[in-house]
Amino acid sequence: MVFSSNLFLFFFLPLVLAAYFLCPSRWRPHLLTLCGLFFYGWSNPLFITLMLLTTSVDYAAGLLMAGGRGRADAGSISLPILDVGGPRSRRQKSALALSLGCNLALLGFFKYFNFGVEALRQLATSLGLGALIQGPVLEVALPLGISFYTFQSMSYTVDVYRGHVAALRSFPLFISFVTMFPQLVAGPIIRFRDVHDQILNRSHTLEKFTRGLAFFIIGLGKKVVLGNPCGRIADTCFGADSLNALEAWSGMLAYAMQIYFDFSGYSDMAVGLGLMIGFVLPRNFDSPYRSQGVTDFWRRWHITLSTWLRDYLYVTLGGNRLGTKRTYLNLFLVMLLGGLWHGASWNFIIWGGAHGLWLAAERFLKPRLSWRPSALTGTLLTFLGVSLLWVPFRAHSLADTMNYLGFLLGSGGSGAPLVWSSISSPYLLGSLLLAVLIAFAGRSSWELTRQLKAGRALMLLALLALSLSLLASQSYNPFIYFNF
Repeated sequence: MVFSSNLFLFFFLPLVLAAYFLCPSRWRPHLLTLCGLFFYGWSNPLFITLMLLTTSVDYAAGLLMAGGRGRADAGSISLPILDVGGPRSRRQKSALALSLGCNLALLGFFKYFNFGVEALRQLATSLGLGALIQGPVLEVALPLGISFYTFQSMSYTVDVYRGHVAALRSFPLFISFVTMFPQLVAGPIIRFRDVHDQILNRSHTLEKFTRGLAFFIIGLGKKVVLGNPCGRIADTCFGADSLNALEAWSGMLAYAMQIYFDFSGYSDMAVGLGLMIGFVLPRNFDSPYRSQGVTDFWRRWHITLSTWLRDYLYVTLGGNRLGTKRTYLNLFLVMLLGGLWHGASWNFIIWGGAHGLWLAAERFLKPRLSWRPSALTGTLLTFLGVSLLWVPFRAHSLADTMNYLGFLLGSGGSGAPLVWSSISSPYLLGSLLLAVLIAFAGRSSWELTRQLKAGRALMLLALLALSLSLLASQSYNPFIYFNF
């Protein structure tokens, strides 16, 4: 079930909001759990079992680490917080290992099994042993949003182990945290320490609800008005057998806009839905295409993932505490693993590894170069580099990546017939130009929703009407990050 669907907009969301505000406060966490399970299981109910398994393991690991000590008062559902600086017992270390092992094993199996089998098949074929593994091979379906809810749940056990949060005594409340439907399948990746106080004690105000509604409308507009038409251009170009340089650059630019407005639009809708039910969720995008360098880009793009990787992986590897060379290596490894988080393919490995090399190179060169680009030049160079790296992210294979990069340099000649006529309609090109203008000069959703005066409210209603009318007439409506 996607946010920009008639089922969600006209049935699921109104029914959930009505039930939520009619429900007594003490039952609301349980209601949200049921709603989250229904929302998640809509595509395939069997995946609910997998999510409940990892959730149960992480809940039990939290209790094992806390050791069952202490007692909860009337308003508390947590066990005592572990001493941050104190030693960890064998039981606590084993509980953490159980949580991480279970989560990473399942994540690795579902995301990388098919990739591993195909790599083994190719290796055997290259060695002349292809006949040994001919025939049908098990194909593993990727559970929706497994990368997001796995990272979210793992952050709980790591934070309990580190003493940053207390372990939850109540399993229903813990599962309500994991299954929170606004950000369950595509983020933002929330951490338990960010919302644990809100699970039982959060405010519901008209101001919060209206701001949440504004966030949702803006996110829906980003997705439908800008992301979808840019996606149609990108799909046409990346699916063509040959492109001239103009078509190739148009497709690359369109994909850069599609992935930004598609994903940031989803994040805005998730933040808005959270506000409607009282939760303040973290910001996930901060005008990333205006960045001055790749380090700045990763402070602005998919913020909840980049900070997760920083706090739970980069710091664990030693961060910048083990010397200059180790810092460069850690930057590379973190981004390489960040690429693998997105999926199992050589393209994601290239994408993540290239970002890691870029981060390390920028860290090395920045203090040593006397030349500093202007703000405009720095932004354009960063956007160019990021956009070029979107090519392997979008292409289906390494061969497709190399072909497309060649098209950018003019190797496609005059291109394929009908490509330009397919992407050059006033509607598609106008949407792409508007997307570029907003990406580089528009105000952020967080600014636009801060004060909702009459004029802005009318503009939001007009945007909602436009989005709904386009949804009624469009069949093209993918969400890119549902694939991860």
